[in-house]
Amino acid sequence: MSAATTSSVPSLASPDRSPLVSWLAVIAVTAGIFSIVTTEILPIGLLTSIGSSFTVSDGMAGLMMTMPGFLAAVSAPLVTVATGRVDRRVMLGAFILLLALANFLAAVAPNYGVVLISRVMVGITIGGFWSIGAGLAGQLVPARSVGRATSVIFSAVPLGSVLGVPLGTFIGDIAGWRTAFLVMGCFTLAVLVLLLLVVPPLPSDRATRLDLLGGMLRSVNTRFALVITFLVVLAHFGTYTYVTPFLEQVTHVSSGLITVYLLLYGAAGIAGNFLGGSAVGRHPRATFAAVGASIAGATLLLPVLGGSEAGAVALLIVWGVAYGAVPVCSQTWFVKAAPGSPEASSVLFTASFQATISIGALVGGAVLDRSSPSAVMVLGGLAAVLMVLVTWAHRAGRFSWPKAS
Repeated sequence: MSAATTSSVPSLASPDRSPLVSWLAVIAVTAGIFSIVTTEILPIGLLTSIGSSFTVSDGMAGLMMTMPGFLAAVSAPLVTVATGRVDRRVMLGAFILLLALANFLAAVAPNYGVVLISRVMVGITIGGFWSIGAGLAGQLVPARSVGRATSVIFSAVPLGSVLGVPLGTFIGDIAGWRTAFLVMGCFTLAVLVLLLLVVPPLPSDRATRLDLLGGMLRSVNTRFALVITFLVVLAHFGTYTYVTPFLEQVTHVSSGLITVYLLLYGAAGIAGNFLGGSAVGRHPRATFAAVGASIAGATLLLPVLGGSEAGAVALLIVWGVAYGAVPVCSQTWFVKAAPGSPEASSVLFTASFQATISIGALVGGAVLDRSSPSAVMVLGGLAAVLMVLVTWAHRAGRFSWPKAS
């Protein structure tokens, strides 16, 4: 997220801490979110490999995406409220340790049920760590650097999203899908060590309450943010979760070449993150609408042009640029809707985003098992079209965001 989109919050960081250690703490939190996002979406590129290992359909394998999203949506508000007075450093370390154990459990899972148990652990980690970590910049760096530190922390979302799938697919293609989870487990343990070394004690001074979250839901701007986020994330994860079966069955791409395609998608997504972050602060409606329209165009055209390798690559690049901007656009809308409650905004953002990942993967899997990968793409494209229309309705209604105090 660009600094321009973050709300101004006071810094509680100790003035005695060296700038190097302070920024290492920011990097540690960023690495934690990166490992979480990567672990969450790792099964997308490994979907068919894991499914064939346990003799389950591609749609059933999509439960690996449904489980974390559902648990994260539930745990985000519950964990944040229940642990409101617990030292945030302790909670971050506990969640990262749980994530490492989840990755190792998946790597040695004897059956598909154990894989799903590991994904439940991932979901709890996502909801807790992200809701807490997203609002920690003010406790890690001086006030003048809070905006920049927040931008660095948020950058982990698109980086994990766009790099996690191709890297996991690459490792899985070379050494098997279990090795991909093993590597992520080792990386997560390294993040845990970094967190314990450089993140200071972080006593919570302001606990997020359920009544505060309820009050935000009564805001028309928050409701628009929820609907728009739901539609665009449904469009993306309802389709991208099953992009590997599409490339295999429609484009007829080999497993090795799929990795290359996803790497191109990932590189495009990184570009989209920077483009979206620089534009959404000045033009929030237009930027988010352009993102939705691009996802709609790519997914609707894939069944038409995706039969050729050139067409599939071109549309994946457009899709990657668009989705790279989705997290920063969505988070910006939530922050603009409640500029005085950054942690509560992060909770709602996390819960809505993760719940929709779960729903999107579930709906996409059901459609895939009953029809074809092309039908999945078309339905996802229609959801993105609806998202653009809702964004236009916000403009047509002349709704304005409250000013930050």
